[in-house]
Amino acid sequence: MILKTSGEAGDIFIANNVIAEIAGAVASKCYGVVGMATRGKKDGLVSLLKPDAMAKGIGVGVKDSGITVDIHIIIQYGMNINSVCRSIVNRVRYNIEKTAGLRVNRVNVRVEGVRVDE
Repeated sequence: MILKTSGEAGDIFIANNVIAEIAGAVASKCYGVVGMATRGKKDGLVSLLKPDAMAKGIGVGVKDSGITVDIHIIIQYGMNINSVCRSIVNRVRYNIEKTAGLRVNRVNVRVEGVRVDE
């Protein structure tokens, strides 16, 4: 699906994967985030995505009044999950609205796993 916004000079069309790339880049740079996650369709196992495929861990939904972003992440063990998620929500919303000029209704963060380094 493609998002449409109108400006003084004309219409602007933005693909959903562009919004997903922005959200993934911002979320992966938040403190405590190990990376983006995806859940396998066959077995339901969660896997960490490579940095060049982080848009796969993002879902973008479009409604008339704005967009909804679903982010799936893996966080570092020992981090305060609530603080990390709140930081992601605020930063993703700000950056999408600033960069793309689109209204963000919701940013849903789903913590799919915790990484424990030995």
